[in-house]
Amino acid sequence: MKNRVLLGGSGAEATWGRLFLSRSELTALAVLLTDRFGWNLSVYDCLPAPTRAPSVGETASVTYQLQIEKRRKGRGHWFSTENTTDSGADSPGRLITQALEATAHGRALAARLDPGIRLPMAARMHYPTRRHQHTERPRPVGPLAFGVGHGDAQWWAQRHRLGGAPFRRTRRTTETREGRPLQHSSGTHQSVYVLPDEQVQRASQSVFEAGAREALAQARAVVFAGHVAGAPDPAHQQTVTADCADETSSPWPGPEGGCAADFLLCLACPNARVHPGHHPRLAHLHQVLQSLRSPLPDGTWQERWGEHVLRLDDLRDKVGPTAWTAALARVADADRTLVHLLVKGELTP
Repeated sequence: MKNRVLLGGSGAEATWGRLFLSRSELTALAVLLTDRFGWNLSVYDCLPAPTRAPSVGETASVTYQLQIEKRRKGRGHWFSTENTTDSGADSPGRLITQALEATAHGRALAARLDPGIRLPMAARMHYPTRRHQHTERPRPVGPLAFGVGHGDAQWWAQRHRLGGAPFRRTRRTTETREGRPLQHSSGTHQSVYVLPDEQVQRASQSVFEAGAREALAQARAVVFAGHVAGAPDPAHQQTVTADCADETSSPWPGPEGGCAADFLLCLACPNARVHPGHHPRLAHLHQVLQSLRSPLPDGTWQERWGEHVLRLDDLRDKVGPTAWTAALARVADADRTLVHLLVKGELTP
């Protein structure tokens, strides 16, 4: 009588039941494991007891090896092995140590009743004599049931006033927090867990904005650096793409004086002077460079022609789209030939 008073009663909950986790306690343990490792609900029905060995070079830590079953990957790819180390209170393996301690009595009883059972996720049943109906899940052994079912998850969520499935929500949070695939491919990690996550979307917004601002700044930095003139100046020297006001002050001086720049770089030089006589050739050059974009890899095109096209875009805006389009009707054979040689790299300053 005295012991019953100390224990709080003589029923299973107050006596032998204290040695084993309840269904609710086992579900709570599974939620913690999902929060740490990103496992889904089906893992807990067939998770074998982890093996353990001292960590290499360590005496105060232990490494657990866990075999995770993933049925969705198909036959031949069902199992994967994960290692986790308990090296202290904040280490991932500490939760495995605590889980083994919490389920120790259940595992010991299961091993006595059925030596082939190696399932650590064991809990006492409220109705041990009830017929086992979930044939896809491990059968009970004595008063013990194994794994966590959808009903357990739903009941636990309702008890704790959660608005949805605890494992799905916890796993999604773990995936986005870790920032790497845990139980599936990189594609699934990105498309199913990362991209739809509202927190990730909010956090990424500033990154996208910064990238857009940087791209805009770079685009604005690549402009036509010369001057648009109304007519040619006889004192200026003609080049393939513009007239040069002062070859001796070139930003790209040659070893023996003069300018050593490619003719396309004339448009990046402050000494360049573009007048209406240049418009047909430059408009045709602009058209040809843009036509090269589809047959070339994007990286190759950007490296070779990207900046030149941006300068021509800026020059077109300075000249005016109407005048630029009209200039295409005045393209002569000589313009086409020079542009062809220029694009092939057969013209040098």
